[in-house]
Amino acid sequence: MLEISRTSLRVRQKRMITLSKKRKENAARQANNSHSSPKAGDNSKRVSVRDMLLRKEVPEMDANLPACCTVQYEDVDKLHSLQLTVEPEEGYWRGGRFIFSIYVPEEYNIVPPTVKCHTRIWHPNISEDGKICLSILREHSVDGTGWAPTRRMKDVIWGLSFLFTDLLNFDDPLNIEASEHHQRSKSDFEAKVHHYVERYAKR
Repeated sequence: MLEISRTSLRVRQKRMITLSKKRKENAARQANNSHSSPKAGDNSKRVSVRDMLLRKEVPEMDANLPACCTVQYEDVDKLHSLQLTVEPEEGYWRGGRFIFSIYVPEEYNIVPPTVKCHTRIWHPNISEDGKICLSILREHSVDGTGWAPTRRMKDVIWGLSFLFTDLLNFDDPLNIEASEHHQRSKSDFEAKVHHYVERYAKR
């Protein structure tokens, strides 16, 4: 059991881990802790509502990831900070690899996660500096499509993946220039998208 614990520590320090790997390591750690006697006067750190929710949502999210997505954590104990990689297999951005950072604030699930795209992209709903226009990430929305406490992390992941297909929206753009480019010439727009993929997002 001690060997399992040392292996978990090395993995956490040396590389990012997948969600499935994370669950295995947590199970090993919990099994190890169950054989340890608590120390006198030891005060357990209070777990936040956010972290309790994420512990429930992570397995669900892992089991329902889109085929084009992978999720990784830098730290096994910080489920609120993660990296999403989207590799579209269809649409304008097929063949690219797009990296998003997702941070879940303490106020979750009252407020939505914050997301940034770290791969430069020519997209009407993602700015070149990484800002994202996606209804589910809006804290206040008059049309009812914004964030609500009933939303889950898997909904955020699916929403981001659909920005490359079903939720692509040229009528409500964040990058107005990209939207107008598409209106003027779809072929020129597609050519610029492919140029960005080759230069900034090639797999």
